[in-house]
Amino acid sequence: MSTTPKRPSIGVVVYFAAMFSLGLYFTFASVQGDFGLFRRVQIDAEAASLALEKDRLAVEVASLENKTKRMSDDYLDLDLLDQQARDILGLIRSDEIALN
Repeated sequence: MSTTPKRPSIGVVVYFAAMFSLGLYFTFASVQGDFGLFRRVQIDAEAASLALEKDRLAVEVASLENKTKRMSDDYLDLDLLDQQARDILGLIRSDEIALN
């Protein structure tokens, strides 16, 4: 009896080559694909950046709402506004005459 090593059939080689190729493809796609790990890290960083911007804009909106409230008729003292406009800006009413 001769003991010669038996070569695997071509079907087995093709099968394992195909499985290896698919394994490589899915590994690559899971790391660098549209839904892969690198994209996930990028989306998380972008979400954190957008959350900071949202907080900054919320503070700005609150400030603007406060200024708007202070300029409303319910909050604003019109006599004080008239006095400040006269003193600081040098304004007069249209029915007044300015004497220097």
